[in-house]
Amino acid sequence: MLILGIESSCDETACAIVEGCTKLRTDVIASQAAEHRQYGGVVPELASRRHCENILAVTQQALKEAGCTVHDLDGIAVTYTPGLIGALLVGVSFAKGLALSAGKPLIPVHHITGHIAANYLAHPELKPPYLCLVVSGGHTMLCEVMDYTKFRILGTTRDDAAGECFDKCARVLGYPYPGGVQIDKAAQTGDPKKYPLPRPRVAGSELDCSFSGLKTAVINTVHHADQIGEPVDAASMAASLQHTVSEILTEKTELAAARTGYTTIAMAGGVSANSGLRRSMEAMCKKHGYTLYMPPLSLCGDNAAMIACQGSYNLLAGITADASLNAYASKTAIGEMAE
Repeated sequence: MLILGIESSCDETACAIVEGCTKLRTDVIASQAAEHRQYGGVVPELASRRHCENILAVTQQALKEAGCTVHDLDGIAVTYTPGLIGALLVGVSFAKGLALSAGKPLIPVHHITGHIAANYLAHPELKPPYLCLVVSGGHTMLCEVMDYTKFRILGTTRDDAAGECFDKCARVLGYPYPGGVQIDKAAQTGDPKKYPLPRPRVAGSELDCSFSGLKTAVINTVHHADQIGEPVDAASMAASLQHTVSEILTEKTELAAARTGYTTIAMAGGVSANSGLRRSMEAMCKKHGYTLYMPPLSLCGDNAAMIACQGSYNLLAGITADASLNAYASKTAIGEMAE
């Protein structure tokens, strides 16, 4: 079985081909990071325009590298939610046209389930059910992976995602976009205990997170220091922030594991590449004897390989769409993500 995956939810135009659910044939990505860096973040309209310019060439390159044609495919998977609506529409529209012209099944993929599926590409032995911490620029949640296409959300963020917190704090500290990577790099030389930071909790919902207050605390500390003429130790602030976020996420995962009884834990999403979070999760799992799965750094960020992988499982489960498929900036899809 050959599945072509298309990903265009943010600022990466990507196309990949996966064979037999977990064997990656090729993964082609056209990144816009350098262009958006001058604006300090992703400009939605610019991202959409670049997707329009790149998507055909990226798909043609993926097919060429995989040594196949569109007629050899068994299905075409595409991210349809969540993400920037203009960016998503480019991918969905292109995938619909390609599927229709080639007479292939169109497979809708929820972006979050794609991130979870990235683990199957690196760890084919991983099988549901298990507990997964999903952390990215726009999402932070704890999911019970009941089957390859069935999920239950145990906890999520009430405001900012962990990745957004990193990005916004990086900007005020003077680091370029993408900020999360810069925070991780700077934290290596900083003192994680120099700046005591708050650990917000959500009353009545211990598995939910809140990072807005933490972000504000960092920004206010930096602004106050600037107002009184005192230098801020950017590396130590980065280290303190990374340490705090890592502890919060690890503690939430530890609590969720204790409540559900899962001993197999996975991480997914762009922030799962953070070295501090990886160390924290590894230490927690080692303490309890849990088995931890993490995608390689190349599969942590947005990519089409994960979409093709999840698309394979969706097709096997009979999850397909017709030409009426639309894109949604934010949607919990029935049959894929269940509250």
